[in-house]
Amino acid sequence: MRRIGCLGLIVGLLGIAALFVVMQGWGGAGPATRTLTVVIPEGASLTAAAGELEKAGAIRSADRFRLYARFLGSGDPIRAGEYQVPAGLSQSDILKLLQGGRTLRRFVTVPEGWPSVLVQEAVAKAPQLEGPTPLPPEGSILPDSYDYQRGDTRAAYVARMQAAMDRYLTAAWASRKPTTVAKTPREAIILASIVEKETGKPSERRMVAAVYSNRLRIGMPLQADPTVIYPITKGKPLGRRILRSELLAKNGYNTYASRGLPVGPIANPGRASIDAVLDPEDSEALYFVADGSGGHVFANTLAEHNANVQKWYAIRRARGEM
Repeated sequence: MRRIGCLGLIVGLLGIAALFVVMQGWGGAGPATRTLTVVIPEGASLTAAAGELEKAGAIRSADRFRLYARFLGSGDPIRAGEYQVPAGLSQSDILKLLQGGRTLRRFVTVPEGWPSVLVQEAVAKAPQLEGPTPLPPEGSILPDSYDYQRGDTRAAYVARMQAAMDRYLTAAWASRKPTTVAKTPREAIILASIVEKETGKPSERRMVAAVYSNRLRIGMPLQADPTVIYPITKGKPLGRRILRSELLAKNGYNTYASRGLPVGPIANPGRASIDAVLDPEDSEALYFVADGSGGHVFANTLAEHNANVQKWYAIRRARGEM
């Protein structure tokens, strides 16, 4: 009787030990000593996924992972995609990662005011995208951060950025104020691209939009330096002062040489600049010049503007810039 009791105790202890080993193997730290990237193909079964995990070094045994998953994991399906598996992640958490579809997210960020050539360059350099990169029409990309996954095509990725602009512009145009000078959504994008390039201060955008709107209403040339630079660099920084010959050049973009809007956008404007031209500040200002602090000072008359220009020159002379 004592022997049976001892045997039962031993069996019980062995069972507890076995359960401990199983639970430790399932919930304990995994073998990965660094963050790993694992790709689970579309339509992959649990068996196939386990094989990819073992091959990458995220788990020790595909067979054991599959067994544990079936008896200890949930029955939710795994999802295809590219995953980052942190160092030491347990088999239990790896299964949850795959079932939750928390795939690795990569991003390309398009800052406000970027020209399309820079968008094209950034997408072309983005790792794990496939195919050639189209040059999107200027003004067709909505500045934002866009995520993508390994294997996405560059053409489809650019198309997503363009679709975002189409959606935003459609909604913004529907809410435009009567005070806007834009007669079409395209005119709104053209004017917004100029506003975007003229000021980096969000608080000034509606005021800059008002200045150019006022000039358009009275037939005054816009005289926006960024429109002179655009045909020279396609929107990239000029890196020098504008030449007099460039101020006189007639090319469809130069708003010193021609009145009205340029023939097309000179950048990809952000939401705030689009909103600004569709709802400009209530102002009679026709001029603005830098104020030395990163912003601008505005004026209604040429006399006021000339005085502001002299103040700006004084600041530049004090800085040794003139």
